[in-house]
Formats: sequence, C-alpha cells, structure tokens
Amino acid sequence: MAGNSIGQLFRVTTFGESHGPALGAIVDGCPAGLALCEADLQHDLDRRRPGQSRFTTQRQEADRVRILSVTFEGVTTGTPIGLLIENTDQRSHDYTAIQSLFRPGHADYTYWRKYGVRDYRGGGRASARETALRVAAGGVAKRLLARQGVRIRGALIAMGTETIDRARWVWEEVEKNPFFTPDAQMVPRFAALLDTLRQQGDSVGALLEVVASGVPVGWGEPVFDRLDADLAKAIMSINAVKGVEIGDGMGAAQGVGSQRVDEMTADPEAPDGVRFLSNHAGGILGGLSSGQDIVIRLAVKPTSSIAIPRQTVDLQGADQIIQTKGRHDPCVGIRAVPVAEAMTALVLADHCLRARVARL
Repeated sequence: MAGNSIGQLFRVTTFGESHGPALGAIVDGCPAGLALCEADLQHDLDRRRPGQSRFTTQRQEADRVRILSVTFEGVTTGTPIGLLIENTDQRSHDYTAIQSLFRPGHADYTYWRKYGVRDYRGGGRASARETALRVAAGGVAKRLLARQGVRIRGALIAMGTETIDRARWVWEEVEKNPFFTPDAQMVPRFAALLDTLRQQGDSVGALLEVVASGVPVGWGEPVFDRLDADLAKAIMSINAVKGVEIGDGMGAAQGVGSQRVDEMTADPEAPDGVRFLSNHAGGILGGLSSGQDIVIRLAVKPTSSIAIPRQTVDLQGADQIIQTKGRHDPCVGIRAVPVAEAMTALVLADHCLRARVARL
C-alpha cells in the first residue's frame, strides 16, 4: 500500500490500524537542537482523544505517545523521530455482525475491490484512529514552527446549519468548550443538536477553520508544489473531509475583481514595509505565502456509522440492510480540529525547511 508518507524535507510516515496493537510514525528531517519531550506532544493528543464528553465516541484510549528515538539530553539530534501510541480499548466484536457487509459511506467496498481483503474492525487503515499519529507528528512540526514565530489555531465554526457569529469570535473560548468553537453562545445550541441526533441515531457534518499566523513571505514552491496545493492535499487526506477552501474559497467566484483583490499600501511598521488592506486570498499568492494569516476552511461530512438502518450489499453482492452499532462520533468534525491543525503544521514545517535552500 503506497501513500503513507507526506512531505519532502520534513517527512512523516505513519503505520498501524484502528484495532491493531499500536499506531506509529516516523518523522524524518527534523533539525537537530529542537527541545522536545513527550509532554510537548500530549496536549494536542488529549484534545483529539476520544471519550472526553458525551458528544464524541466513548472509546476510552489514553493516547499516550512514546518517543522511541532521536532525543538526547532533551533535544533532537537530527535523526528520525520514532513515535508510538498503543491501542488499549479495541472492541473488535462490535463489528462481527457486519464483517460480510459493506458499510455505506465507508471505505469498506473500495478497499475490498482494490486489495481483495479488508479489515472490517473499525475500518482498519481507513479508520480515523490513524489520525492520532498525525497529531503527534504535527506536535513536532508545531514546535519547529514556533521557533519561526508561526502559530497554528483551529476552530469549529458550523455544525449542520448551526453557524457561529464571527462578531463573537474569541480564540480563548476554543479551549473552554467540547466543540472547539470560538463562539461561546453557540455551545448550548451545538449541544442540543447533538443530543437530539444521538437519540435519533443520526449524525451531522461540520465546517472547521484553521488560521496560521506569522508565516513569512515566500514559503511555497511553484508550480506543482504550491503552498495552497500542498495544504489542500494534506487537509483532504483527513478522514471524512469532502471540501477545502483557502481565503474566500468558493465565494471568490461570486464577486468581481474590485471586490476581491487584496490592495496593498506602504507601511514602515509592517515586517516587510508593505501592508495588505484585506485578505481575500487567504495569505497565499501564486502558491507562495504573502506574510498574511493563512486561512483554511474544511468541510467534514456526517459520520457514516449511524444506528439508522441503511441499504447495502454483502460480499456476495446481495442486497442487505445494515445497522451500525458500537461507539461512534455523532459529529466527527469536533475531533478533527486538532487533526486539521496538525496537517497544516506538517505542510508548513516542510516548506519552512525548503525555504531555507531557495536562494543563497
């Protein structure tokens, strides 16, 4: 199976399955001298960890990351970093009844057609469980980027048709509620929506936003390795993500040039002596960072594992009715917030290192 790595100079490869003994990652290309310990990676893992509220899957995983190599006396040595997270709360028997059925909306059918075999226990390699290692590796990338003055933050801005009021956006609120939303007034509305959906056995999608601040001008590699192209690919690799936009995104098609162009003005107090008057481009021009905030939004589809009976087929191609049981997120978009941050960090860390060799 190909496609398990991301990045060129800062490269991450993950391995492991949802119901296997452990998940792992190799982070290659991290420079020497970066202060790093397991506690530095644990915060974001705890944010992604299941079972922390009634609004997420009740699978109980500690998600304690172990650094197996690379550090000496508290700093990286420049050699590959080995990361490991053990699975401790698998319930494979929850999937026994559907081992011969294809779950609608999942990768069961496509994996089976491509490889001739599939791990029906929670989706195997296609499970969102794999994203735990992305978050751990993203923690390394965040540490590297912080030394460059780059900060990455994500938030949930909509759930179904319930949307936040941007006038009430407060970043500090994100860490104070189980939905990672910056609008405190939306917390009870999101809670009521998910409580209703749980009773109905249904699920809902979400819209997330990630903002990277402090990225200097010039990160990115035209033409095919544009920064926005690499970010879009990385975000689209997250389970259940069905759409990505940067800056105005799809909305850019609805305006005229005089409304959407980001005008510039001389400003001696700006880092490069230039200040933009708007940020419709989302911090990226011609595939290169402009020095403004990089703004990414991603659409996460409703969780496909629902208790409502659905039409499907079995391994023999016969029509069947399936009802998914077990422990599942009514809105997988909630725990996708730290995952989206991590994928953004991995891409930016890679382009950070690539920018160092762009010119003498």
